[in-house]
Amino acid sequence: MDEEERKTTQDRVLEAALAHVAFDGWTETTLRAAIAESGAEPALARALFPRGAVDLALYWHERGDRTMLDRLAATDLADMRFRDRVQTALRLRIEAIGDKEALRRSMALFALPLHAPDGTRALWRTCDHVWAALGDTSDDVNWYTKRMSLSGVYSATLLYWLADNSSNDADTWAFLARRINEVMRFERLKGQVQANPLMKPFLVIPNWLGRQVRPPKGVDDLPGSTNPSR
Repeated sequence: MDEEERKTTQDRVLEAALAHVAFDGWTETTLRAAIAESGAEPALARALFPRGAVDLALYWHERGDRTMLDRLAATDLADMRFRDRVQTALRLRIEAIGDKEALRRSMALFALPLHAPDGTRALWRTCDHVWAALGDTSDDVNWYTKRMSLSGVYSATLLYWLADNSSNDADTWAFLARRINEVMRFERLKGQVQANPLMKPFLVIPNWLGRQVRPPKGVDDLPGSTNPSR
């Protein structure tokens, strides 16, 4: 089976599952119903989602990331401030979710201790996709701090969105803009501290240590490593 056929089958099972998630959650019951209704060969579907419903939920998350990246690539960002580019990316990612109940059920699944690491990795990868798409080239501790900050913004905005009943989710986008502005103010403060000649003697060791921290070699190489040669 090639990549296109694999994704086609996964998408068929996922689409069938979404009709059941609101009632049964991301569970074995949902997966069994989805396999039957999608017409996928059961053994093949099980092979594509080897851990069952948790892999189905992760595939739903990954598909949302791909949708966000496709829409972001089709968006003209040239005249936007950088904060607006970040805000646009996160808005596109939330809009790609569509189904609030599926998100609630997903959060409940990944809040379980057994699946919390999967949920954390999924969140991290979303934020990594955003920074990579926007051209981030950091190769030290800033690689981590940028993704940590964005993870906090994205998580908080998701929770706000779930309870938002405003027209066209206007309150959510205003909330997102405020959170992005707060992060940018912090980044601006960091820059001012770094530029202050009075602070330079105190920052020599912290800055040196920060340069020793390197990004992971791949998405499964967390939390990264230090580079003693630098």
